[in-house]
Amino acid sequence: MAQRLDEMRTWLDQRTGYKGLLHEVLFENVPGGARWRYVWGSTLTFFFVVQVITGTFLWMSYSPSSQTAWESVYFIQNQMWGGWFLRGLHHFVAQAMTILLVLHLMQVIIDGAYKAPREVNFWFGVLLLLFILALSLTGYLLPWDQNGYWSTAVSTNLVGMSPLVGQSMQTVVVGGAAYGHHTLTRFFALHAGLIPGMIILLIVGHVYLFRRHGITPKLPPKGPDEGFWPEQVLRDVVACLAVLAVIVFFVVREHGAPLGAPADPAEQFAAARPEWYFLFLFQFLKYFPGKTEIIGAIILPTLVLLVLFAMPVLGKWRLGHRFNLGFMGVMLVGIVLLTGQALAADRNDPEFQVAKATSRRDAARAAELAGDGIPITGALTLMREDAYTQGPRLFSRNCASCHRFDGHDGLGNALPKDSISGSDLKGFGSRAWLTGFLHADSILTTRYWGGTIHSEGDMAMWLSDHMPETEEDLALRENVVMALSAEAKLKSQSVIDARDSVRIAAGIQFMRNTSDGCAQCHVFQDVGTDSPELTGWGSREWMVAFVSDPTHSRFFGRDNDRMPSFGTEKSMTQKEIEMVVDWIRGEWYIPKRGAALKH
Repeated sequence: MAQRLDEMRTWLDQRTGYKGLLHEVLFENVPGGARWRYVWGSTLTFFFVVQVITGTFLWMSYSPSSQTAWESVYFIQNQMWGGWFLRGLHHFVAQAMTILLVLHLMQVIIDGAYKAPREVNFWFGVLLLLFILALSLTGYLLPWDQNGYWSTAVSTNLVGMSPLVGQSMQTVVVGGAAYGHHTLTRFFALHAGLIPGMIILLIVGHVYLFRRHGITPKLPPKGPDEGFWPEQVLRDVVACLAVLAVIVFFVVREHGAPLGAPADPAEQFAAARPEWYFLFLFQFLKYFPGKTEIIGAIILPTLVLLVLFAMPVLGKWRLGHRFNLGFMGVMLVGIVLLTGQALAADRNDPEFQVAKATSRRDAARAAELAGDGIPITGALTLMREDAYTQGPRLFSRNCASCHRFDGHDGLGNALPKDSISGSDLKGFGSRAWLTGFLHADSILTTRYWGGTIHSEGDMAMWLSDHMPETEEDLALRENVVMALSAEAKLKSQSVIDARDSVRIAAGIQFMRNTSDGCAQCHVFQDVGTDSPELTGWGSREWMVAFVSDPTHSRFFGRDNDRMPSFGTEKSMTQKEIEMVVDWIRGEWYIPKRGAALKH
């Protein structure tokens, strides 16, 4: 058997020369012996191979179009066996490569490995750094979620700032005047084709030049020369496994990579941020407002790159190497400080924190809805027709100028006190809401009618004249609260409404009384003559009709206080009115395979 294997190896070597190639690869001399500082180049090569492998498998299930990209990534993340791990590995390896690139670049500069005759190899390394960053930038858009879409829009706008050719370059990159399907296909072609191809060519050239000139030892050598095999190979393998273990930890902890809600060009996304390794540039641009932005976005980064490329020339001067070390040190400190400033600014920005919480909520909701199946029109359709996600947005845009929802604008943003006139609609129709409303003291607060002309109307006057004085009066008021709240037919109260049917019946009996009950001022069931009508008060049908036209005789009529007629004025569609009503009522679609969501 051993003889047969020797014959096969001899036959293969005669035809391929693999023994000489293997000897050339493994038995290179390492001046001064193996060092841990030399592992970064090997780890970068290893993880680029990992990216190629994982990217290829992701490609097999990815569909690069504006209507299928998010949906295919959702399939990979949530339905494909091992897909979340594969995607997470690809995501976190990309981030690790950025750190490894910086470490490798610093090791090269500290050791002076950019000096003659290694200038060209150093330039190859700088180009590799740029292409790896470009790979990360183009990959950010491919999930076609909100964060990737809007962050990419910002980055491509920076391209448009370039003098002379900026606008033309932006049009080519975007694929037209607007971001859409062609933007995605162009980025996918760059990410999966052109950029990896360029990186492979640069790696081949980089390794060839590295082998041609050898390792640059730190002088004087601290030990005898050693072979690349096995001493340095062992260190390289340990480094690769150590970094891989850290990456796997993050993959498992985060259960893959994040996936936001589907990209919606019509919905501005205030939580859009670049990946952490681009945050320094995001923060840096804040120091260049308006027309000066071109300085921070184009001119200064270009100058930094020119200095990097010029380092082999600068290093020839007597103090050139020290200048290069100082320049890199200042740049790294600046990047760390700017990144810290960006993180601190976001942490202390209440609007950003609200937007971030909203984005997490939308992402979870999108995954829930998609679990029941995605229509042929795409996952964005699910989100645009979902009361849980669209309700607070519609409320914020159309209602929050007068109303609050639990003290905020529906999305979580605080509202100035002088902008409030109408009631706080959190819990509208519930017993708790009505208990406060039917009280002479609280109805006059800004939680209810305190900011409206109704605070001086008949309802407020009647409540002040009919303060409950006995336990019987209090019980009667509670019965009315139960009966009127039962008219709202809230699903969240269906159990207690059935339990309290006797008291609800007693409340209805009082409400129908035209002498001292509610029917003396309101239409209720088959009695009464005045408005607002209390039949079906707070129900879905009642609220939809009210929001459509509060000036209708069924509601406030001429006594309406600045409430827009959203339906008759067509400032909201019927579907939008229904969604905001369902959201206020706390009733929305619960996916069959999803858990119930709460306010």
